[in-house]
Amino acid sequence: MKVLLVGASGTIGKAIIQELAPRHEVIEAGRSNSQYPVDITNVDSVRQLFNKVGKVDAIIAAAGNVHWGSFKEMTADEFRLGLDEKLMGQVNLTLVGQAFLNDGGSITLTSGSLSHDPYVGGASFTTVNSAVDGFIRGVAVELGRDCRINSVSPNVLEESWAIYGGGVPGTTPVPVAKVALAYRKSVEGNQSGETYRVW
Repeated sequence: MKVLLVGASGTIGKAIIQELAPRHEVIEAGRSNSQYPVDITNVDSVRQLFNKVGKVDAIIAAAGNVHWGSFKEMTADEFRLGLDEKLMGQVNLTLVGQAFLNDGGSITLTSGSLSHDPYVGGASFTTVNSAVDGFIRGVAVELGRDCRINSVSPNVLEESWAIYGGGVPGTTPVPVAKVALAYRKSVEGNQSGETYRVW
């Protein structure tokens, strides 16, 4: 399959490449990618990416920043970061990408465990991740052409635990290689409208 991966340079993105590249053609895209640059917050940038890449069998999004911090002290702009990047960025990829998806293709977005397991400081994460999971369920009934859409909702990664672990005490981090398997399940499987929680 021809797989477009947005966010290829991140920790999850690199693991997805390792998991999928032996069997599929993985096209790496991202904000800092020289060959396939894209700003997912900008619809024109997303459209330019797909015009360059052409038709694909799978679209994976593993990109989008969200602000972590006390809700009592959070500004509207800080809260909006996650809405613009992680939520609308992935919505933009889906809106534009659906026309470039081959029949029977798939779209896989990324949410996160705070959608159902909130922590102090993570109000924006909980909001955005929940919205992504709701979005894929809503879109799944409309895609047509046997196309599918799912989301992957990982817990904090072992590889990122030193940075983020203090914010989610009492949870068990997951290895990124295990998270990558959920993306494989979405790309190579048959389910749609599912959120794959990786704990």
